[in-house]
Amino acid sequence: MVHQDNVFIINEDVIVWPNQFKQGVCKFLHIPQCSIREPVPILHKYYQSGDLIIAGIISQIYIFSDTLTFEKHPSQEFSDDHMVLTHLYQHILALAFAVKEINETPQILPNVTLGFHIYNSHFSASWTYEASMELLSRRAKVIPNYKCDAESTPIAVIGGPNSYVCLHMAPILSTYKIPQVIYGSSPVMNKQSQGVFFHQMFPNGDHQYRGIIQLLLHFKWTWIGVVSQDGENTEGFIENVLPIFSQSGICFDFIETFPKLTSSSGVMDMVEEGFHSVSVLMGSTTNVVVVHGEIQTMMALKMVPQVLNFEHILMRTKSKVWFMTAQMDITSFPFQRNWDLSFLHGSLSLAIHSVDLLAFLKFLQIKNPTTEKEDGFIKDFWEESFGCSFSSSVADNIGGQICTGEEKMETLPVSVFEMRMTAHSYTIYNAVYAVAHALHIRHSSQFKHRGITEGVGWGLPNPQPWQTQPISICNDHCGSGYSRTKKEGKPFCCYDCIPCPEGKISNQKDMDDCAQCPEDQYPNIEHDICLPKDISFLSHDEPLGVSLVTFALLLTFITSLVLRIFIKHKETPIVKANNRTLTYVLLLALILSFLCPLLFIGQPTKTTCLLRQTAFGVIFSVAVSCILAKTTIVVLAFMATKPGSRMRRWVGKHLAISIVLFSFLIQMMICSAWLIVAPPHPDLDKHSVPKEIVLECNEGSVTMFYCVLGFMGMQAMVSFTVAFLARKLPDSFNEAKFIAFSMLVFCSVWLSFVPTYLSTKGKYMVAVEIFSILASSFGLLGCIFFPKCYIILVRPELNSRGQLIIRKN
Repeated sequence: MVHQDNVFIINEDVIVWPNQFKQGVCKFLHIPQCSIREPVPILHKYYQSGDLIIAGIISQIYIFSDTLTFEKHPSQEFSDDHMVLTHLYQHILALAFAVKEINETPQILPNVTLGFHIYNSHFSASWTYEASMELLSRRAKVIPNYKCDAESTPIAVIGGPNSYVCLHMAPILSTYKIPQVIYGSSPVMNKQSQGVFFHQMFPNGDHQYRGIIQLLLHFKWTWIGVVSQDGENTEGFIENVLPIFSQSGICFDFIETFPKLTSSSGVMDMVEEGFHSVSVLMGSTTNVVVVHGEIQTMMALKMVPQVLNFEHILMRTKSKVWFMTAQMDITSFPFQRNWDLSFLHGSLSLAIHSVDLLAFLKFLQIKNPTTEKEDGFIKDFWEESFGCSFSSSVADNIGGQICTGEEKMETLPVSVFEMRMTAHSYTIYNAVYAVAHALHIRHSSQFKHRGITEGVGWGLPNPQPWQTQPISICNDHCGSGYSRTKKEGKPFCCYDCIPCPEGKISNQKDMDDCAQCPEDQYPNIEHDICLPKDISFLSHDEPLGVSLVTFALLLTFITSLVLRIFIKHKETPIVKANNRTLTYVLLLALILSFLCPLLFIGQPTKTTCLLRQTAFGVIFSVAVSCILAKTTIVVLAFMATKPGSRMRRWVGKHLAISIVLFSFLIQMMICSAWLIVAPPHPDLDKHSVPKEIVLECNEGSVTMFYCVLGFMGMQAMVSFTVAFLARKLPDSFNEAKFIAFSMLVFCSVWLSFVPTYLSTKGKYMVAVEIFSILASSFGLLGCIFFPKCYIILVRPELNSRGQLIIRKN
């Protein structure tokens, strides 16, 4: 704008004088008549007049357009290319049929005629906004918020089948508080401002996802892939729904998004992203893919085999089970109708309840494009479905046939159009009835409630016998006998299988931890079941028991034979010189010691448990004390021969009896205290031997048990020391070397007994005890008495100096 001499020149066509502003008058020079440009018209509409109008914003015809650059009018940006999704034409017909049926029913809205106004949203946000604006304008002119014909004001708007159709029409329609009924996927929106005007006819998605989870767990498909199409609901699905899958024990090999075609100029970008998604899908180890999408997602899914063929990727999709959500439908672009769909065979899909309406079938059969003047969809549908054209000039140019209008819709294949009412169409049908009944209740003073089905029941198809159930897990199941442990850096359903440790089993697949067998049972080799343990004890019938009993009786017999030899030759010098009384007591103690093992063999009882250790402890202490007494007397006797020695009064039988009685009483006191404080008793050892329950004698007090052994060890050490001091006595009287050797054998046996006893379990522990008793007793017998028996049997004589002369017979 330029100021020149009180004249404002706005441009070359407009001149404004300042003094004219005061009068509010503008004068235009050389200005052409102003024109109001209409927005790009919505090409596809379907209008039927009525007292009350129900509007519909439905996606049925896909229009490709270039990216808006704002450099030219939008009408020049749009391409003429459009694709008719013939399946979705049934949605439009379902709305028209429901209105027709209600108008013919006098019980609903009597004296009121319903009409409808259907717009095509072209799967586009801009077209959806324009359709919403046009609903608030006159039919002839698009001037928002200005309506001269009140009858065309919609009382409700039915939107779908995509979530973004409802999302984009909400900001405008909610401002005017127009009720909106959704028959497709429900978008995420502000519940307090926009969502309050929505009523969702489609089932709640949360129930659907819970149903999918239950089916996945039923078939044990815990390793899955997820594919969704890029859209407004995709992010919410990934952030809010997929964590519920994870909490239920299902994890994901991949989560991929199919690109969405937003403009014709973005085809290459979409194809490039699609290649990446398909490559990930083919490289996956999962056999189950959950496809989350909406009604047009099937068109993207059908592209998978074509991408594989183009990229020469091995077709492995036939081995996968596709699990589709209920929002999806078998739709396709016209050029996709003859594509191979074998890779989808065996797929699972949740379905919405639908009803076959005979009246709707008849309604479809009478549709004719020549009589439906207000239907702006039918001609495009007719030409695409029957491959003909209504323009003879165009038909001549392309060499096609002319549409007569007499073609029958029932002759169309299912891949083109389905005569049976689909789930989405049935939802629209129910939505129209819901609006009509709401109006009827509002406008009637007296009404009769009529229940309307919501059509949201879930149902599974009749189960079919599968020859081979597909498996979809990250790795093979951990079978019985194994537990699973998490793999580092992998999802939680990827794990390694480790064998159950000793004593535990797993009898189910994929157990997190092996279970402990009861105390009276043990696991089998495979660690999958628990077997009852056998009762075990050292019996007289088994070879080990028989061998020990035989050995004990043999040694008892040998000791008895030695005692008989000493009694028979009691008047011989060698017997007299060895203190006959102590010798007889010692031999009797050894005989009883050899019989003590009989208390250890057989099933333990209360009596045998009380006697076995205490009896042997007392008896063997008597035997060792006899040896100590014999050695002490010999040493004192030689010490008493020295002149003036006071040792003479100690030499004699009284000293020997005192030593034996003193040792006997001490051991008896220890054993009595043991029996009083903590007596041994029969017990079951269920843990020492894996496959057996050992019936044994519990020692009661281990301390008292080792006190008994310690006292015997102390006696042996004292005897060994005394015998070592008497090693240089004359040979005629010296048996100290034999005593020293026998005590050395005894100590060696019992020193080796303790670690062996502690490391041995079950009946073999009893066998070690018996063997130690026999070995130590036999050591005393062999080292002390066998040489004497030999001397006695060869008839020894004394020479003139008192020395022993042995003559062999």
